[in-house]
Amino acid sequence: MKIPTIKRAEKRSTLEDPSVSPTAENFLQSFGMANYTSKGGTVVTIDAALSIPAIWCAVNFIASTLASLPLHVYDRTGDDRKRVRDGIADILGFAVNDETTSFEWRYHFFMNVLTGGRAFTFVERNKREQVINLWPLDPSKVTIVRRVGRTFYEYRDGKRTLVYEAREIIDLAFMMQGNLLKHRGPLAACAQAIGLMIDSNSYASNYFNNGGVPPYVVTGNFQTKEAIKRAAEEFEGTILDVLAKRRNAFTLPNGMEIKTVGSDPDKSQLIETKRFGIEEVARIYQLPPAFLQDLTGAKFNNVEQQDLHLTKHTIRRWVNQLEQELNLKLFGRSNRNQFVEFNMDGLLRGDFKTRMEGYATGITHGVLMPNEARRRENLSDAPEGKHLFIQGGTFPINYQLNLPAPKAGAAPKKEGDDEA
Repeated sequence: MKIPTIKRAEKRSTLEDPSVSPTAENFLQSFGMANYTSKGGTVVTIDAALSIPAIWCAVNFIASTLASLPLHVYDRTGDDRKRVRDGIADILGFAVNDETTSFEWRYHFFMNVLTGGRAFTFVERNKREQVINLWPLDPSKVTIVRRVGRTFYEYRDGKRTLVYEAREIIDLAFMMQGNLLKHRGPLAACAQAIGLMIDSNSYASNYFNNGGVPPYVVTGNFQTKEAIKRAAEEFEGTILDVLAKRRNAFTLPNGMEIKTVGSDPDKSQLIETKRFGIEEVARIYQLPPAFLQDLTGAKFNNVEQQDLHLTKHTIRRWVNQLEQELNLKLFGRSNRNQFVEFNMDGLLRGDFKTRMEGYATGITHGVLMPNEARRRENLSDAPEGKHLFIQGGTFPINYQLNLPAPKAGAAPKKEGDDEA
């Protein structure tokens, strides 16, 4: 991928001009992408974390959901707004550059945010300051520098270093630190919990790889170290041979005894530990357990509520954050006439009966035009569907007070009176 050159890098960096330096030992730690070691000694990397099915599921689910949402651009005129269908709208909705679709860009973008904790994209403009391409950047090659109160992004592209202004970089972080230069990544911040999940997976794998045989101690009348070593090797070979040949028993020399070390998976509460790991991942990413394929205690009603929770408290946060970042970096702080907006209707759609009842309510109350409802169902416009409608029997309540009172003594008409 070729990134357009904007400026040559400045090499100075002082205490008055703080930066996240690429030469610092903790550079990757600053960006949430280093190898973190839990207190138990387990090394937590992005690849190791993604080997946990619950984390893989959470990251893939959120990233793919956000990548699949329709993203539209609008022009605002007074209280009205009109959808834009070319230019920047085509870039955001179809392909951000000649090599990358909008879905691929957003999926990759949020994969970086949800693992390392941050993602960057360079905004390429032509001489007329029109956006023509968006280029994803490798977060591990980005250094954020603040000089004279302004933020710059240094990007190491091979042997050259490119410097971009803040307005040229779409920058999204999982959680910022106090100086607004560094950030906190979810995998780094929760390395202890993730390390426990990795350890439990390794324990289960080793246990079953050994045929369900736990570690053991061989006791007996051994006279020398060589005898102890030879006995250990012989017993280990015997057990492996028994497992390979699917035998159920083997003999021990007189005076020898085998004792297990540690506890079995049941006593170690392996299943409970792995289930607790799913709950921990749900907390880290604010996901309802049902979306991590954990249906423990799930019922139809509470799963439906989890679906609403997902939209309101998980997806909406990322949608709002990216919308504001795109509006700022693509249109500028002072431009309020253009804006981007995700269409979240797809996440809120219920079953067919519920949707039809909702459309009917909106149309009969003058909120929706029939064609607007038809478009949401991917149907073509109807000739008379571009108007607002209300029910004919609905009128102001004070209209009844202004009706003339019936004449005194007038009997109500019966059926057939008019014919007579």
